[in-house]
Amino acid sequence: MSSEMSDATLSAACVGATASRGMLVVVSSPSGGGKGTLIRRVLKTVPDLGYSVSYTTREPREGETSGRDYFFVSMDEFKAMESAGEFLEWASVHGHFYGTSCSQVEREMNDGRDIILEIDVQGAASVRRIAPSSVTVFILPPSFEILKERLIARGTEDAEDLAIRLGNARAEVEHYREFSYVIVNDDADRAAAQLASIIYAERARRERQERAAERVLATFN
Repeated sequence: MSSEMSDATLSAACVGATASRGMLVVVSSPSGGGKGTLIRRVLKTVPDLGYSVSYTTREPREGETSGRDYFFVSMDEFKAMESAGEFLEWASVHGHFYGTSCSQVEREMNDGRDIILEIDVQGAASVRRIAPSSVTVFILPPSFEILKERLIARGTEDAEDLAIRLGNARAEVEHYREFSYVIVNDDADRAAAQLASIIYAERARRERQERAAERVLATFN
């Protein structure tokens, strides 16, 4: 697998998966931007919000659990899932493959929950094509130096992988303009509160409240 980022791909079989259902919240950032931390905080505070656990071909880091952090699969398993149209989107990032399960997204939405997708900028572009009404949020680090410090401090990458992620980060941050919302993650408490506020505000949009409004109006007859 190449260390360069390639174009993301989406499955035509999943194009209708999100139609007329719950809200998709897409959260992206460069590696080390803190999106995972913010998402975990929001999942504890915002009700009726699900999380899509991605599939990946990379090795688990210390402390990571399959099914909680990622579903860790072999390259053959990943290719088989992709061939079967099981991914909403997938991409090669930092030399590894990542994919979002279509069935998991459908299951969460069928249970009445909105769902957060923690994906890279390529995957976010794919989801925007499938579901233009999705809510897209980009998490910016305060600076490149702080991003570098965070990646080094977490100690989960070797020197080669660290260099790849830092090199890719310079290109990834340029994509912030493609997102509806941007959060500068200089304080985790404030940034998590901002992310929760975005979700609440998007849920209150008139077009997402039409059915509720119609039920209320019916009581005035």
